[in-house]
Amino acid sequence: MGRRPPAMAAFARLKAQRLALPDLSRKRALDARAAELVRLLNARERFCTTSSCDGRVTVTDTAGTGSQKKNCTWLLMTALEKATGDAVFKFEPFVLHVLCRELQDAQLLHSVAIDSGFRNSGITVGRGGKITMAVRSTHCLEVPLSHKGRLMVSEEYIEFLVHVANQKMEENIRRIDRFHKGLELALEAADPADSVFPQEPEKSRSVYVHRRKRRTAQEQAGPSRELGAQDDTDSSLDLFAEVMI
Repeated sequence: MGRRPPAMAAFARLKAQRLALPDLSRKRALDARAAELVRLLNARERFCTTSSCDGRVTVTDTAGTGSQKKNCTWLLMTALEKATGDAVFKFEPFVLHVLCRELQDAQLLHSVAIDSGFRNSGITVGRGGKITMAVRSTHCLEVPLSHKGRLMVSEEYIEFLVHVANQKMEENIRRIDRFHKGLELALEAADPADSVFPQEPEKSRSVYVHRRKRRTAQEQAGPSRELGAQDDTDSSLDLFAEVMI
């Protein structure tokens, strides 16, 4: 027989310890959409989030040190000429890691994630019995821009990459919204009583619905960025700069 998942009390202690840890990210704060999902999951006794990211567009200069994030310098587009190593343009989609009390809990999250478009999601079981569900997708982009400080592509091509990354970000946001809506329904159907703070999921849901309605109204008021043909270069560069700052 396989190793059994941690007992309820042990999982509760582990969750309390994890949630008490400091935020070690560069931003030192949760991303807006990830925060809504984190609150929704952590309000349930069966789940404990460990890391998350809404998705991001970056240009980094590794200065010949490889791909380790701790050795990267983050660049804005206007500072690309300052790169001294290998500058790389990246779009990284939404990611979320969740500790689950039981395998069936991880399977529930996995099913919702796959249905929402996060088809690279998976479940791992550690030697100590820790069950982790990772929400991921293959909706990525990584392109080298310079080598040893020498720019290898044209400005026009960089603008094209920004446009493509913006489209990927829009699709990424739609997938997050689908995942959030599907997760709310799945959790409620699976066990309505499984909640540490009964009012928190409902509060989070109210905020989410309000924001979703507001975004829907904005989409109806004007053309979607997904159309691309009506998306000018200046708009793309502005969004890129907003993401990078």
